[in-house]
Amino acid sequence: HFTFRMLEFEQMEMEYFCDPAESIELHEYWKQERLDWYRSLGVRPERLRMRDHDPEELSHYSSATSDVEYLYPWGWGELEGIAHRGDFDLSAHAASSGKTLSYFDPQREEHIVPHVVEPAAGVDRIMLTLLVDAYDEETDDRGEKRVLLRLAPHVAPVTVAVLPLSRNERLAPTARQVWDQLRPHFRTQFDDAQSIGRRYRRQDEVGTPLCVTVDFDSLDDGAATIRDRDTMSQIRVPISGLAEALQERIDELQPEG
Repeated sequence: HFTFRMLEFEQMEMEYFCDPAESIELHEYWKQERLDWYRSLGVRPERLRMRDHDPEELSHYSSATSDVEYLYPWGWGELEGIAHRGDFDLSAHAASSGKTLSYFDPQREEHIVPHVVEPAAGVDRIMLTLLVDAYDEETDDRGEKRVLLRLAPHVAPVTVAVLPLSRNERLAPTARQVWDQLRPHFRTQFDDAQSIGRRYRRQDEVGTPLCVTVDFDSLDDGAATIRDRDTMSQIRVPISGLAEALQERIDELQPEG
């Protein structure tokens, strides 16, 4: 679990200052917002849960704390904590500094010390979660294993890979033309090393959702093949309409939220 629990890690936090009268409601709001954010990254909802801390678990500064948890291969583990810190931080700082950290509410005509809601998550653990959640293996009828990362398109490092069927010099100009056509619209990669089968597998392993193959028929019919990472299905599309067809499929693959 080296990546799960490290001595040094990247942390992202937010201090959300709010009216004490609304702080409980806003704590619930941020709990849902943070859970929805992980779902929007493509993390499977059935592997996510929100767990509220029991009173004996609470830190001395916390009025309430809830954890977004993920079901890792070794069991449920914390992905992010959302703490209702009350006025502990500002009151403690005011006491130490001698500075007043309240604000005047003109409607209530009183000075108020804001409450703080603090979502806090480790970036490294988020990355680990995305990789663990997306990793999959499939075995075909011949007993050959296919490894793939089922990353959502907006998370995948490469959205579309352009693959000429071979390094034949007749295919190169058309394949490069297709690549240049798609680069303004997607995160693309041009890959012509090794066999087409090995390149498909390589793109599957890094989570590329879609591949575009330029073959010798493309020179005659002006079309290319779109190959889907998850289903391995293939469709033939005119090169002039590739960007639109790819965007349509990418929109279908995007998680809700």
